[in-house]
Amino acid sequence: MKSETYPQSDRLDELLSHYRLSHQHPTNEAIHCIAVPAIMLSLLGLLFEVHPLVFSAFILASLVYYLRLSLRVVFLMAIWSFLLTLLIVLMGDFRLLVCLSLFVSGWIAQFVGHKIEGRKPSFFEDLQYLWVGPLFVADVLLTPHGWRWRGN
Repeated sequence: MKSETYPQSDRLDELLSHYRLSHQHPTNEAIHCIAVPAIMLSLLGLLFEVHPLVFSAFILASLVYYLRLSLRVVFLMAIWSFLLTLLIVLMGDFRLLVCLSLFVSGWIAQFVGHKIEGRKPSFFEDLQYLWVGPLFVADVLLTPHGWRWRGN
């Protein structure tokens, strides 16, 4: 499945629809709404610990991926990345311990959710679903409050 064969909005719809297939159980969905942001925060924090340039390069590459999906996606994820960056900086000397704890507990929680769901995680099929997970969480949390992925 090549992204250049799909218009941007169709590609985003396709990715979210496919991701939803393995996240239909309400408990699994709720777990993901907590665990995915925790894993994002922890991964970015761990990359910051490696070196701030590694952290910055990862965020930039991720935003390029999101830009390929839509302007609204990259806008939302840029704001989210900024907020996570603030939290990471505020962690100070506790960053490594907090991020390692969140990373491990977040992944354990997600695998528990998938055990409940009875389906394997989407990223086992395609690693890009690691970047779709945050969009799924945004969709679950923001759509009921009027968020739309495309202009109204």
